[in-house]
Amino acid sequence: MAETYLDKVYTVRGDEETRALYDDWAGSYDAEVGGAGYATPGRVADALAGLVAEADRGRPLFDFGCGTGLGGAALAARGFTDIHGCDMSPGMLAEAGKRGIYADLTASDGTAPKSLGRFAFVTAIGVISAGAALAPLLPALFDAMAPGALLAFSYNGHTLEDAVYMDTLGALLDRPDATLEFSEDGPHLPDLDLPSRVMVIRKS
Repeated sequence: MAETYLDKVYTVRGDEETRALYDDWAGSYDAEVGGAGYATPGRVADALAGLVAEADRGRPLFDFGCGTGLGGAALAARGFTDIHGCDMSPGMLAEAGKRGIYADLTASDGTAPKSLGRFAFVTAIGVISAGAALAPLLPALFDAMAPGALLAFSYNGHTLEDAVYMDTLGALLDRPDATLEFSEDGPHLPDLDLPSRVMVIRKS
C-alpha cells in the first residue's frame, strides 16, 4: 500500500519540514482526511456554538492554523460569520481562500500572534498536536487573547498520550484566568481508530 500523508505527518520535524509537507499535501488534504472520516472540525464547531448565543456568532473569530479551511467551513455552517484565518503553509492558505468564507487570510510563522485582543473567539483545530504545533503554542495563544474570549481547540489521540502536551494543558488549566467550559473525547479520524479531545477554555 502506498504511503499517505497521514502516515508521514507524525514524523516531520521543524517548521520548514512541516511547511513543505503541508504545501505538498494541500491539493489532496480534504480528500485524504475526509476519507478517514475527519470529525474534529465539526466537533469543535459544535462545542463552540453550544457556548455562544446565535446573536453573538457574528463577533470576530480567529482560526489559527486554518489549513484548507475545513474548520472555517464547519464554523460558518454553525452561524459564525466574521472568520479570519492564518496558516504557515501557502498551499493550504490557497485552498482555504477558495472557500470564500474568510474575511482575510494571512501567512503565519507558526507562532502565536502578539495580540488577539479584538477576537471574541480563537480556534486551533488539529493544530496543537504531534505532527503540527508544539505544546507551548497553547498558552501563547491564550495569553494573546482578551479577557472574556473563548479558545476552542483539540488534542488528537497521539497528543493525549504525550506528557509534554498534557502537562502544558494542565498548567494552563491551573491558572486563575482559565476556565475549562467544555471537554469531550470523541472521534478524530474514526476510520483509523484515532480519537481526539475537544476543549473550550474561557479567559477571565
